[in-house]
Amino acid sequence: MNSLNSTVIHHIAFFPRSANVIGREVKNCHPAKSVHVVEEIVEKFRSGEQSQAEFWINKPGLFIYVIYTAVRDENGKFRGVLEMMQDCTHIRELEGSLYIVDLG
Repeated sequence: MNSLNSTVIHHIAFFPRSANVIGREVKNCHPAKSVHVVEEIVEKFRSGEQSQAEFWINKPGLFIYVIYTAVRDENGKFRGVLEMMQDCTHIRELEGSLYIVDLG
């Protein structure tokens, strides 16, 4: 497997994706200005130099956390990339503590 996007797509308002991106090269799912960075990340994953890359996006009223994780088989061979995005806006606004015991 190479860097093909073979994930289930979930529509996210800040980066809308359709099922049409499944099977496409990961670099072709990003704006042209960031393709070289995506290619560098994938190459570092492929070589074993790196296994995760994280970044975040701050926009007014929106904080998006993104992490790329190398997917490897049982022999450590690079098989692809898992890209996860999370809207963490509400997390940054939390105050104090809430323990699991408080939920019961």
